[in-house]
Amino acid sequence: MNESPTTPRTRARTPNNRTTTSFRVSDALWAVLEPLIPEHVNTHRFGGGRPRVPDRACADAIFYVLRTGCQWEALNQTDLCAKSTAHDRFQQWVEAGVFLKLWQLGVAQFDELQGIDWNWLSMDGAMTKAPLGGEKDGTEPHRPRQAGGQAQPADGGARRAHRIERRRRQSA
Repeated sequence: MNESPTTPRTRARTPNNRTTTSFRVSDALWAVLEPLIPEHVNTHRFGGGRPRVPDRACADAIFYVLRTGCQWEALNQTDLCAKSTAHDRFQQWVEAGVFLKLWQLGVAQFDELQGIDWNWLSMDGAMTKAPLGGEKDGTEPHRPRQAGGQAQPADGGARRAHRIERRRRQSA
């Protein structure tokens, strides 16, 4: 039985998981991140427009997506920030180099605290040859006894007819 879209819900909506929707950027991380964010210039011709979502709310949403690996669309089910706002701000910050600068500051801070042995670092994580790398001999046939470049008929009819014709010539 199909229910109409105006039928009221009979079951209460499940509350959002507080461990996922309440994720926030820590004060320590925000203190490092905030100076890296470019200052917003209002481009509205009369200086008005819709109120801007605070950068910290967008940072919460962006780091939530980066931390969980969820899709941007999932932000609409949280109380963090709208997906379009968070994604737009993410693209602006990537273009401005905010995350690169944040990473560089993190590496510098780790080097001060723990020390990094720069002699053992590599630009690429691949330190050995790929196990299946190398030159290929050619394309592999898809089926046993199939000649290269020869298509297999779906029903086998054309090949069967060819074999019957060959047998007739041999016996004649």
